[in-house]
Amino acid sequence: MSTREGSLEAPKRHPLDWKNPDFYNENSLMAEMERTYDICHGCRRCVSLCTTFPRLFDLIDESTTGEIDGVEKNKFWEVVDRCYLCDMCFMTKCPYVPPHEWNIDFPHLMLRAKAVKFQNKGASFRDKLLSNTDLVGKLATIHVVVKSVNTINKTPSARKLMDGMLGIHADRKLPEYTAQRFRSHAKTNATFDVKNGDNTPGKVAIYATCYINYNEPGIGHDLLKILEHNEIPTCLVEKEACCGMPKLELGDLKTVEKLKNENIPHLLKLAKEGYAILSAVPSCTLMYKQELPLMFPDDKAVQTVAAAMFDPFEYLALRNKDKLLKTDFKVSLGRVAYHIPCHQRVQNFGKKTRDMLQLIPDTQVNVVERCSGHDGTWGVKSEYFADSMKIGRPVFKQMGASEPDYISSDCAIAARHIEQGMGNENKAQKLHPLTLLRKAYGE
Repeated sequence: MSTREGSLEAPKRHPLDWKNPDFYNENSLMAEMERTYDICHGCRRCVSLCTTFPRLFDLIDESTTGEIDGVEKNKFWEVVDRCYLCDMCFMTKCPYVPPHEWNIDFPHLMLRAKAVKFQNKGASFRDKLLSNTDLVGKLATIHVVVKSVNTINKTPSARKLMDGMLGIHADRKLPEYTAQRFRSHAKTNATFDVKNGDNTPGKVAIYATCYINYNEPGIGHDLLKILEHNEIPTCLVEKEACCGMPKLELGDLKTVEKLKNENIPHLLKLAKEGYAILSAVPSCTLMYKQELPLMFPDDKAVQTVAAAMFDPFEYLALRNKDKLLKTDFKVSLGRVAYHIPCHQRVQNFGKKTRDMLQLIPDTQVNVVERCSGHDGTWGVKSEYFADSMKIGRPVFKQMGASEPDYISSDCAIAARHIEQGMGNENKAQKLHPLTLLRKAYGE
C-alpha cells in the first residue's frame, strides 16, 4: 500500500469531537501528539510560520535520538503553549490535512491539548482576565472608570507592575477603552426598501463584538454609514455576548457552549427573517462561520446562523457582484498598505477587502498576506511578547516598503501591533478598511 506525498484536494475539516470522553484522555492525546509531531518533523514546511514549529523541531534536534521518541512527553506542552490557533499551517502549508490518509489537523490537535490542560489544571488569573473580554469591557467603560483605566495602561510604572504581577508585557501597547459604547450610540436606519440580490440578502443585522463595543466603536459607526450610503436597511442584534473565541483559545470549551447558547437564539431569529449578519472582527465572524459549526455539527440553529454570517467586505463585494453597491467614491486614498489577518484568510472568500479598496480611483493597495504574530491575547502576555514581535517583523517591513499613506488591517488588534512594530519611523496613518471605505465615499 503506497502513501501519497501530499494532497491535491481542498482541505476538509472534521467536526471537533469534544464531547467524547476520549477527547480528554491525556494518554490518547499524547499518542496523537507524538504521531503528529513525528509527521511534522519529517516535513518541516511550517518552520517559518510561527514559533510553534521551530520549538518542536528544536526539541527533536536536541534530543538524545534526534527523533520524536527522544523528546520527553512533558515537553510536548511547550509546543502547545506557543500555538495561538491562527490556522495558517492547516490552510496554507500542510500537505497532509484531510482528506489525506494521515489526517493532520494541527490547530485542532492543539485546541484539544489546550482543552485537556484547562480541564486538568484550569487557567491562571491573567488568562481568565484576558479571555473575559465582555466583562472587562463592561467594567472598563464605566464612565467614572474609563479615564483611569486608559491612564494606567499608558503609565510606565503601572505597566511594569502589571508585567510583574499579571504577566501583561509592559511594552505592549494596549487598546483604549471608551465610555461611548457602540451599542448605546449606534444609529441604525431601517427605512430603506429591501433589495435582495442573487448573492446577498438586502437587509443587515450588526453583531457588534466586544472590541467594537468597548474599544473602537468608530469602526462600527463607519460600517453603519457605509450601509446607509448604499441604502441597505440595518439593525443591531437585539442582545449579544462574547462570541467565545477568547475562551476557545484558552481551551475552555464549556464556556464556549454557554456563550453559544446565549447568542444563537438572537442570531437565529434574524437569520430566519432573511438578514445578513455582519461582524467587523474577523475572529468573531470565524467563530460563527467555522468553529461553532465544527463544535456543534448537529445543531441546525448553529448551521443556519453560519450560513447567514458575513465578513463586511465579503458582503459588500457580493453586493457589488449583484450590481447593488454604489461606487460613487469621492476621495482617493493614495497608497494603502493592507494586511490580511489570518482569521479572515481562513474563511476562504478571497481578498475581498483588497478588491473593494481597489475600486476607489487613484488608490494603490499593497497587500501583505502573512501572520502578524499578535493573536487576540497571545501577544499581550509577557512570555510571548518578544515572539510576537519576531513573528511580525517581516510584516512590519513589508507594510512600510511602499511608503504608504495608510496602514490597515481588518483585524484592529493586528493593525495596532503592526503600527507598534513599524516604530517611530512610520509616517502612515492607521485606519481600519471600513474607515477608509467610508472616507472614500466622502461620508
